[in-house]
Amino acid sequence: GRYLEVEVEIMSSIPAKDWKSVWELLTSGIRDYVRKNGFTDVVLGLSGGMDSALVAALAVDALGKDHVHGVMMPSPWSSEGSITDSEALAANLGMETFTVPISPLMEAFEKALAPAFAGRERDVTEENIQSRIRGVIMMSFSNKFHWMLLATGNKSEVAAGYCTMYGDTCGGLAPIADLYKTEVYQLAQWFNEREGMCAIPQNIFDKAPSAELRPGQKDQDSLPEYDVLDSILHALVEESKRAEDIDLPGVTPEDVNRVQALMRRSAFKRLQLPPLLPVGTHAFGVHVHM
Repeated sequence: GRYLEVEVEIMSSIPAKDWKSVWELLTSGIRDYVRKNGFTDVVLGLSGGMDSALVAALAVDALGKDHVHGVMMPSPWSSEGSITDSEALAANLGMETFTVPISPLMEAFEKALAPAFAGRERDVTEENIQSRIRGVIMMSFSNKFHWMLLATGNKSEVAAGYCTMYGDTCGGLAPIADLYKTEVYQLAQWFNEREGMCAIPQNIFDKAPSAELRPGQKDQDSLPEYDVLDSILHALVEESKRAEDIDLPGVTPEDVNRVQALMRRSAFKRLQLPPLLPVGTHAFGVHVHM
């Protein structure tokens, strides 16, 4: 239902932020940056997940519902909920949506690449092609209608390299790239409480995060649980701790070393991300100064 009925418990060892101040900082940052760059409207991909839902809510608050446009790009691996949850979100926020199925484009890429890839197993290559197809579609909307594309990645993904260059990293601004995944949920919960309703549908809170790039995929297939990941990242990034000095409940040295290795391997991605809106003192990449 649309009304706020269920409390969502988000486990995190990261110190809580003043979410009202964070919300105001992000909405004013979106508004100022979009307008200073000569845009009136923004566009973003709606996946049915929490990151795109929060960015959509921020953008509508910043620019008004008539200036925010969402694009749903279902693939053969998309769950029914990725569409229905996106539609429910868009209806609650009052924003326009488009649907561009990508199955024919995936088939065209696979056919074109088949001779070169003959004899090789399917792997992350085919998964990333989906993300890059979506990046092309989103940039096409941006070009055609002169709407700034908002990237929807969060700090946990960026830090661990759980993102696709020239795919979900496309955009003119990454509004939540300085919020860890557990913080994204907390800010979304604060927004629903402010609205007095589940403007961001409860199902988006409840389901396991997934990039939906292969059947049954979950983020936790490739990453530690987000509460563990975020507590380690916070210690490494915000507290500038050495791996061997990190001592957290329920976290093993192997967990810490794995996360540090992910960070090191993905540094090249962070150098190519859209500018972000810093909400703390240790944001990655290029910062939009407000």
